[in-house]
Amino acid sequence: MSNETELQKHIRNWQSALGNQRRLSPHTVENYGRDVAQFIGFLTHYFGRPVRLADMEKLVLRDLRAFLAARRQADAAESRSLARSLSGIRSFARHLAKQGVAVSAAFELIKAPKTPKSLPRPVAANDVFAMLEQATAQAKRPWEGARDVALLVLLYGCGLRITEALSLTYADRPQAEQTSLRIIGKGGKQRNLPLLPVIADAVAQYLAAVPFTFQPADPLFRGTRGKAFSPRQAQMMVARLRGACGLPESVTPHALRHSFATHLMAAGGDLRTIQELLGHANLSSTQIYTLVDEARLHAVYDKAHPRAHMPTQTKAEKA
Repeated sequence: MSNETELQKHIRNWQSALGNQRRLSPHTVENYGRDVAQFIGFLTHYFGRPVRLADMEKLVLRDLRAFLAARRQADAAESRSLARSLSGIRSFARHLAKQGVAVSAAFELIKAPKTPKSLPRPVAANDVFAMLEQATAQAKRPWEGARDVALLVLLYGCGLRITEALSLTYADRPQAEQTSLRIIGKGGKQRNLPLLPVIADAVAQYLAAVPFTFQPADPLFRGTRGKAFSPRQAQMMVARLRGACGLPESVTPHALRHSFATHLMAAGGDLRTIQELLGHANLSSTQIYTLVDEARLHAVYDKAHPRAHMPTQTKAEKA
């Protein structure tokens, strides 16, 4: 007989729904699950007893604020991390409500900590090219260098999230005769991206060098033992290459997606089109790249324009 409580049963069903119905990535499901586990663990200590399903209705704002305060103090969690934790807890509360379980209004009333707004930090095109050179030069095996080049070119040339790129199968691979690439993004939403010949060529060179055989459903990008190349491995690869090129820590796989969008914006790309290419649900997520381009123009002006460094005249001097 199972010792699973009603609360634990609902948590398990909620996580299953996140992956199967809402089509969230395994990484997001894992993070949300960890957030709720931390919340339940806090309440257990806070109440001095095991948490019951009925407690979800009795919580007040003070309880949720106490959880956030404890996270900030114990884990030195930043506002961005706390906001994500609150998002996971709210998601679970909404799931309970849909299942007919009474939940406290405090879950919706509590305000998320304000997070500092920071502009995306794209990678300059010449720095991307330098990383591609290092990927080939540093590879222990030629096929690994070809894989890293293909992955970097795909991220930069299509603006993919790293999970989107690594979820491609052999059947999904970019090929020379294709003009577009079909991607399944967040929430299971499909989008078609223009496919540059250089991307298909880089993937073809990798496949010609890789020592493994492929079935249609096999992951396109493979690690040294033939298993799927993981996001963590991709992050470590980029960290190694940025170190070799003397680039800042802001250069990550996701920064290449920022580069794709920023460079399109700088070239006169239409905001709506860039939104579709990135797979953003809201235009506001894409509009931040207009600020990046504006900041870049100001920096260029301040550096190059002869009047940028001229002292400002006072009204008396002008008179």
